[in-house]
This record gives sequence, C-alpha cells and structure tokens, in this order.
Amino acid sequence: MARSFNLRKLDWRDRRTLMRAAMVLLLAANVVAALVLFKPWGGSASDLARQLDEKRQDLVQQNLRLERTKVVAAKVEKARSEGDRFLADYTLLRRTAFSTLVSEINAMAIKAGMKPKESSYVLEPVEGSEALEQLTLSVNYEGSYTSLTQFVRSLDRSNRFLIIQSLQAAPQPSGVLSVNLKVDIFVRQPAGGIS
Repeated sequence: MARSFNLRKLDWRDRRTLMRAAMVLLLAANVVAALVLFKPWGGSASDLARQLDEKRQDLVQQNLRLERTKVVAAKVEKARSEGDRFLADYTLLRRTAFSTLVSEINAMAIKAGMKPKESSYVLEPVEGSEALEQLTLSVNYEGSYTSLTQFVRSLDRSNRFLIIQSLQAAPQPSGVLSVNLKVDIFVRQPAGGIS
C-alpha cells in the first residue's frame, strides 16, 4: 500500500521535519544553480562549436566593413582637403574680387592691345552653398581683331577659374571692334563670414 503525502499533516514543530524540508530546499537550490551554471539547454558541444564559428565569421565581416568604412572616410577627407585647396586657389575673396578681377582682366587686355572701357558686376548666390557666390563681370573694350584673339588666348590661359559667359564683338566705323565680355568667377566668403 502506498502512502499519500500531505504537507498539511506534517508536524512542522518537529525538528526532523524542519531538517528534511531544509534539505529539500537546499537540494532544489543546488539543482537550479547547476542548471544556471552548466546551461544544459544551451546545446551540445557541436552546437556550441557551430555558434563559435558563426561568431568568428560575423567578426570577420564586421572587420571588413570597418576597413571599407576607413577607406571611404579617408577618401572623403582627401576630397574635402582637395576641395578646400581648389577653392583657395581658384576663387577670390568677396571683399576684393571685383577690383582684383577687373585689374587682372584689364592688364591682359592692355597687354593684348585692347583699350578698356566701362565695367560692371552682379553677385548672385550659388544654390546649395552658403560660402560661394557667382560674380558676373561685364566689361567693354575696343581694339583690333588680332588684339581680341590675343586677349581671349590670355583669358584662356589665366590662373583664375574664369568662365566666359559671352563675348560680343561689333565693328565700329572707326575700324576698331567694340567688344563686350561677360565673365563668371566664383567668390567665397572669408571664414568668419564677414564680406
């Protein structure tokens, strides 16, 4: 005959019962600690080896991504420094752009045999840039056809990044050409933004 076990019928005042209950609790705590420590549900040794291989492959992939990102970052930094150098070399500061450009172009014209006349300019913002503006310079000259070709050649060989927007030449009754030249150049704001 099997005996049924009822916790309510135990005499909890008896020391042996208390000791047995304490031993059962300690045994249960040891089983839980062993499960937590050894984690038998984590899988077999082959599962753990597979997981380790996956983690190593992930690490290799992450290192490759990191190296590609470093290469891209280096290229971006190089492009930024080359862009800054281009702007410093081929653009003028806004404060002195008009006078510098007019004097340089007039010097080229005089050297080619052209006679400078009136000049004007217009500044327009460059879309997408807060630091750059486009200066359109309109200048008028008089001279011969030969002088004009020499002048255009010297403009083409200029150290400045000049864009000839238009060139109109009309013969005058005096035998000279009346020339209107429109040139675009980019100007930049100084670092502090003061023009």
